[in-house]
Amino acid sequence: MFKGPCSGPMARRDLLKVGTLALGGLSLPELLAARSKSPSTRNHDNSVILFWCYGGMSQLETYDLKPDAPTEFRSVYKPISSSIPGMDFCELFPQQAKLADKISIIRSMHHRMNSHSDGHIHGLTGKPPVQADPTSNQKSEHPDFGMIASKLLGRHPRALPRFVSIPSPVNYTRVNYLGVEHQSFPVGDPSANNYSPPHLTLQAGLRGDGLLERQQLLAQFDRLRSNLDLHGTMDGTDTFRQSAFDMLTHPAIAKAFDISKESDDLRNRYGRHRWGQGLLLARRLAEAGSSVISVAAGAAKDGWEYTNWDDHPGNNGREGHFARFLKTRLPYMDEALSALIEDIHTRGLDQKIMVVVLSEFGRTPMIRVGPPNGSTGRDHWPQAYSAMVSGGGLNMGQVVGATNSKSEYPTQSPHTPGDLLATIYRHLGIDTLHEFDDFAGRPIPILPEGEPIGSLI
Repeated sequence: MFKGPCSGPMARRDLLKVGTLALGGLSLPELLAARSKSPSTRNHDNSVILFWCYGGMSQLETYDLKPDAPTEFRSVYKPISSSIPGMDFCELFPQQAKLADKISIIRSMHHRMNSHSDGHIHGLTGKPPVQADPTSNQKSEHPDFGMIASKLLGRHPRALPRFVSIPSPVNYTRVNYLGVEHQSFPVGDPSANNYSPPHLTLQAGLRGDGLLERQQLLAQFDRLRSNLDLHGTMDGTDTFRQSAFDMLTHPAIAKAFDISKESDDLRNRYGRHRWGQGLLLARRLAEAGSSVISVAAGAAKDGWEYTNWDDHPGNNGREGHFARFLKTRLPYMDEALSALIEDIHTRGLDQKIMVVVLSEFGRTPMIRVGPPNGSTGRDHWPQAYSAMVSGGGLNMGQVVGATNSKSEYPTQSPHTPGDLLATIYRHLGIDTLHEFDDFAGRPIPILPEGEPIGSLI
């Protein structure tokens, strides 16, 4: 949080400290200079908040329970009903169940990518890797939807970052031929004490609305530019200077990131953990005008031995996810997501903001018993998995698609990652037929396949 009036020009070392933002080796000034060259083709104000459950969220323990399946298949949790017929939730999701009329569940998501990297790439780019990678180490050849939104929506008129990641970027996708300036802005953990995103903090006690020595600060940027412009990357000096100044000093930036302005009651309602405070910050950024905000749902708090949703038997040498991790993880998720959905509707933002809960795939229908000590879990299963959406002006209070009695494969209205991404792009006002030239000069469409999910629109 900015305090006090301007105390004079900033030292160059302080400015360098302010400007450093490790995104593919670019500092903040370099990043902004590159962004100043990007065409602004739209001025769409809608936003998407992605709650990314990295590792593979089990559909059978969240949104597609099968209480009548044989013991080795059925969920270890009981379903609870909601006000919407056929829309049952896990018993650890009581708050979401109360909001069923503001939620839609897609139970028929599917693809063929069985490794984390490949499922991740397909899910967020809509383009499956040409060759599967069983080691889960592959990086994408194409940018994800947040990077594309940054490219096509252009620089925000209030200097807000278009694509933000909380606390850090999701794995496996790369910006590639769009240019490194369209990577996400990682902003750290907003649940930390005295949180302030480091790359937006002015070191000399400056206020975004109290800088009286504007020309002195711009002169500092000019001197910084002369030291960084080694390869002609800082061309367009006037636009760069204004962009850099606005990013660091614009009141809208400081206001959007100042989560301390929220009441204690609301912060408590979201939950005093990474997921809760992350989604609260995401709502603030979406309300202010950021286009895509991803919240990486790894560990909700420090000290967790198991930080993602990859719930195989005996992971980390422990007793398996059914005995410990999901039982801890799901209440945090329910608390944070239900608070976000309520908050969005209370503020009248349910047309503007679309919430998406997603993983790279689901988990195997059959529970596997494995070492150590006969622990239980489920393995990777891309053939059927669930997603949850809320807001975005979409049709809520429905279940889209269905799987068979063991959640092995879709039986109604099957949908691919391309379909869900097409729905997201439609909300952002982006034409999925638009093409970019890759490094070889080949035209690459935003989505090679996929249509918006008809029942949602």
